[in-house]
Amino acid sequence: MTEQRLGILGGMGPQATQDFYQRILDRTDAACDQEHLPTLILSDTAMPDRTTAILGGDAQGCYRRLREDARLLERSGCTVLAIPCNTSHYFADKLQEELTIPIIHMPRRAVEAARAEGWHRVGILATDGTIQTGIYQRECAAQGLEGVAPPAEIQKIVMSVIYEEIKRGEKGSREKFAAIDRWLRGAGCDGGILACTELSVYRTYHSLPDYYLDAMDVLAQACITACGYKLRMV
Repeated sequence: MTEQRLGILGGMGPQATQDFYQRILDRTDAACDQEHLPTLILSDTAMPDRTTAILGGDAQGCYRRLREDARLLERSGCTVLAIPCNTSHYFADKLQEELTIPIIHMPRRAVEAARAEGWHRVGILATDGTIQTGIYQRECAAQGLEGVAPPAEIQKIVMSVIYEEIKRGEKGSREKFAAIDRWLRGAGCDGGILACTELSVYRTYHSLPDYYLDAMDVLAQACITACGYKLRMV
């Protein structure tokens, strides 16, 4: 049997990549080094900002760099690929066509997890790029769920937490997140998906209730099981 090796195409941002790998370590049922999943991490911090590229910049240039990085991981013997950046999944299906190894599709898996929770109306907390391109809305619709994006004033707060706080190395404002939480509950959402890895980092710093489903957590668990390793029970 071929040894499984996880490739992580990261750096988007680097703090999220570090957090993602720590979650893989934490959730793997391992008692020694050799029982952990072999992993190759490429933290490409020079990757163009995905939201800027998709909504008004050089989307093709961003895609070409993602493809170059993915192929590097593939040539390096990786058997499964994870991209801990929700917005970059705008390119995921196209990228998959150019690879021979599977990409674990984070938004798709996260929506599957929301459906398994019995959710019907799903709040989507993400970057402008993820929201405006409808990445999660399409996945929700395909699985019979309603994906609800925030109104402009709430989306501005979400972007502030992501870009003005977490990406700058801060821990994120509880007051800002409280405003987001009030909107979600007032909009009748069964729960909210943390559909940006910086928001996943926010969750690492701050306790959040089960009302929130963390897409990066879903991806970490999917990587472990896809490579044939067991999950640690928590």
